[in-house]
Amino acid sequence: MTRVTLTVNGVAHEVEVEAHLTLLEFLRETLHLTGAKEGCGLGECGTCLVLVDGAAVNSCLMLAGDARGRAVETIEGLGREGLDRVQAAFVAAGAVQCGFCTPGMVVAASALLRVSPHPTSAEAAAALAGVLCRCGTYPRVLEAVRLAAGEESGS
Repeated sequence: MTRVTLTVNGVAHEVEVEAHLTLLEFLRETLHLTGAKEGCGLGECGTCLVLVDGAAVNSCLMLAGDARGRAVETIEGLGREGLDRVQAAFVAAGAVQCGFCTPGMVVAASALLRVSPHPTSAEAAAALAGVLCRCGTYPRVLEAVRLAAGEESGS
């Protein structure tokens, strides 16, 4: 067991975790934040994306102990006071389909918009490339990024 102090969605936590526990497992099993999903468990599908110190991270690949002293933000944290602009844009663009990949897509889009408030289509596509969507909503997801960036709808 290792003692870890970290901040999740603005709330400080000091916990004992097993050395092998992933950040994803910690979030889902200890904090009951189930927005991030385990898809592949290999960091290939992006359904487990969370923000760690503002950067998108595959939480299935990061040990909870490695989050010591860091700020973690989950999909639940993005919309603490109602839908944030990215979540609202996803709804408006109809980019939610089955919803399994949606938290990862929203987190990836949020990370992108924090560093590039008006990304090009290529930048948006590259930022979202690590999140797989079986429903094929990619055009709507890109539209949601445009909407969240404050650009007019392209449709």
